Amino acid sequence: MNTLVRWGKFNLVGAVGMGFQLAALALLNGRAPGHYMYATAAALELTLLHNFTWHLHFTWRDRRDRLGLFRQLFRFHASNGLVSMLGNLVLMRVLVQGGHVPILVANSVAILACSVINFLLGDRWAFAWSPTSPGKKRPEIWGTQDGF
Repeated sequence: MNTLVRWGKFNLVGAVGMGFQLAALALLNGRAPGHYMYATAAALELTLLHNFTWHLHFTWRDRRDRLGLFRQLFRFHASNGLVSMLGNLVLMRVLVQGGHVPILVANSVAILACSVINFLLGDRWAFAWSPTSPGKKRPEIWGTQDGF
C-alpha cells in the first residue's frame, strides 16, 4: 500500500480517536474535576485500545500478524502508547498549568503533536511486515510498491 494512502487512513482513525479521547476526557474530568492528569491518562488508554483495533483492521490491515496479535498490541502500546502518554501528560501539564490553556484545547494540541511520530512507529515497528502477514511478499519501504 502506498505510504500516502496509509497516512490518510492513519489520520482518519486518528481523527475518530481524537474525538473519542476528547469525549472520554470531558466525561472523566467532569466526574473527578481537578484531576485532569488522571483523566488524561485514563482517556488516553481507552483511546489506545480503540485506535489499535481500527489500525489493525483498517490502516495496517495488510500487515496483520495472525500469529502475533499480542505482540502487535504490545508493540503498539510500547511505541504509540509511550509517545502518546509522555507527550500528552507533559504537554497537558505545560499547557494547562503553565499556559492556562483549557483542558480540551491543550489535549488537542498534545494529540496532534504526537501524531507524526506515532505514524512512523506504527508503520516501521508496531505493524511492521512479518512472514505471517497476509501479503505475499515483503513490501518495499520507500520504493514504488509501499512508498513514494
